[in-house]
Amino acid sequence: MNTVTAQSAASAAKPRHSNPLGNLSALRRFVAPAVARPFSIVETIAFVAVIGVLSWALDRNDPFLLHAGFPWLWFAPLIVALRYGTLLGLLACAMLIGAWQVLMRGSADAWPTLFFTGGLLQTIVAGHFGDTWGNRAQRANALNDYLNDRLVAITNSHYLMRLSHERLEKDLLSKPTTLRDSITELRRLSVAHGLDIVPTAPARTLPGAQALLEFVAQACQIEVAALYAVHEGKLAHEALARIGDAFELEPRDELVARALETQAVAHIRSGGHPATHTSLLVCAPVISADGRLLAVLAIRRMPFLSLNFDNLQLLLVLLGYYADGVEHSRQVRTILHAVPDCPYEFALDVSRLTRLEGTAGITSSLVALVFPHDDEGDSFFEHVMRRRRALDLMWPVKAAGRSVLINLMPATDATGVDGYLARIEASLRAQFNLDLEGARIGVHTLHLGGGEPGAALKRLLVRSGLDV
Repeated sequence: MNTVTAQSAASAAKPRHSNPLGNLSALRRFVAPAVARPFSIVETIAFVAVIGVLSWALDRNDPFLLHAGFPWLWFAPLIVALRYGTLLGLLACAMLIGAWQVLMRGSADAWPTLFFTGGLLQTIVAGHFGDTWGNRAQRANALNDYLNDRLVAITNSHYLMRLSHERLEKDLLSKPTTLRDSITELRRLSVAHGLDIVPTAPARTLPGAQALLEFVAQACQIEVAALYAVHEGKLAHEALARIGDAFELEPRDELVARALETQAVAHIRSGGHPATHTSLLVCAPVISADGRLLAVLAIRRMPFLSLNFDNLQLLLVLLGYYADGVEHSRQVRTILHAVPDCPYEFALDVSRLTRLEGTAGITSSLVALVFPHDDEGDSFFEHVMRRRRALDLMWPVKAAGRSVLINLMPATDATGVDGYLARIEASLRAQFNLDLEGARIGVHTLHLGGGEPGAALKRLLVRSGLDV
């Protein structure tokens, strides 16, 4: 049981980083980079120049290898086009044409039209191939980042749910609040004060830091502790929040350095050897789901029996849960302000997918299905809910005279929405011998992006006949 707990906690604590190109070595990454580096223009010029010098040294009477039986010199623009795309491939072609104009000006050889035309067309085709697959790799990487964020959030939630059931048997009588109450409060803190965050400030502030520390201290039995912000890897001098007796934190404290380096909980017995140059018992980082370090919690005193693996892992997951909410608090706050009844998880994923569309151009959609509020309509409602896709998030809303099922579909454009509606209609026809129109089901769609997600979601609900 302890081994399973350790593995689950480790998975929840460490963010996963996806790699759409596989586990490539450093040499292979240099040969086939995922994206063009800023130094690529210099690399192109140097590479073509070296190839030209080698060709000239091989045969000074025929530096372009026109009589070699194969246009070997065009391998240089071909490789550049495959690595960096069409524009830099054309730059390599221009260098070869310029070299001909300089070196062969006084030569009796005529301009080799077919030689340069064929090489130029070959470079354009190879560059188009490189551009196309480079863009596809970038889109896949952006989509994998979103799926990784959701996986980390789901893992944390699963770990908290399992641990809450274990603690319910042990601490129900002694704990004044449950873990669910603590999670709800952390969620409220990160959203209610989201506009208090000032990203450009030297020391980043956290919304509701004092209330956060009090709840964490209550759940993990902490007596003396302080919360310090971290900005660009440096610890702030002043504490954001304190509990218990005040104390001064040494910036070179061994546990603080270990926590900043490993981004994991550091205590006096971690790392295989006891910490000697420290005045703390535990130092825990506040890390969001995408791996961003926001703050550290320095614990000076806590009961001896509370200094155990399960309690420290619970501390790390609670802090990570709060940090993930802080990262998205601004966008989630605007959505909840426009639609107060929207569930937190639903608003969080609407925020993430809106940002994904803006950064990578990956379209996601919202589909609102409106059912009549009667016995037959409720049957259709339950039937459609059971046909949800694995990645979709559903928000059922009951109103007077109608039931509305709002489905958030990640990475789904208009074609994907049409396919989803076709599957729903086929399922209704097979089960009830009715289509969407015959079942009196209204359909309203919204594609995320191009505006404020809160206002767009509100318009979708109004179109569906809901008062928000």
